Amino acid sequence: MSVMTVEGFNAYYGSAQALRDFSIELQAGEILCLLGRNGAGKTTALKAIMGTVRPESGRLVLNGVDLTGSRPEEIPRAGIGYVPQGRRLFSELTVWENLEIGLMTRGQGREGLDYALELFPVLKDRMKQRSGTLSGGEQTMLSMARAMCVNPTVMMLDEPTEGLMPSAIAGIRDAVTRLRDGGVAVLLVEQRVDAVLSVADRVAFMDHGEIKARFHIDEVRDNKELLHRYVGVGH
Repeated sequence: MSVMTVEGFNAYYGSAQALRDFSIELQAGEILCLLGRNGAGKTTALKAIMGTVRPESGRLVLNGVDLTGSRPEEIPRAGIGYVPQGRRLFSELTVWENLEIGLMTRGQGREGLDYALELFPVLKDRMKQRSGTLSGGEQTMLSMARAMCVNPTVMMLDEPTEGLMPSAIAGIRDAVTRLRDGGVAVLLVEQRVDAVLSVADRVAFMDHGEIKARFHIDEVRDNKELLHRYVGVGH
């Protein structure tokens, strides 16, 4: 049974259509990756799920509960964690204060935070540090940890490895995999194809605001022509 279903999202920026009948299903304990060229609508799709972009039509269902039309502050309370592109931390606040905001969002206990600090132990030593002074990798870890404070059923990440060093990318990749192995459904947007092939279970290719094709990851690994066709990546 799907833990999250998005059906027929159509969204606009002014008169320009940004999403066209966007539909996905996410199962518990899987990583679904949205791949596509710049401007394909991947980020807009995540914002539409979070309610910060209002779809003109469509349905959003999480754990059997219809969240269609919910206000943006209600979506994380329902159990959807979100790590936006650029991390969006409160840079003047400390690491702990950023995490505290995550804890207050859903009024959960510390289970999600404790798990996040187990995944990212470096944050334990940074609690009093202003988040704006962290490295890029540490900021991504903090953004993920803050999202995990809502004990999410679904975790959505928008280009979490962007601009990171290889060692930091490996840490983020490991954390995403452990979330999946712990039963969380992960929706991952990435530009780096190589960062996806080793962790994704399924891939959905987007172009011009719609899903053009869906494949199991083995099909993508075995047929690099698919990447060339939908993302423009060479062999």
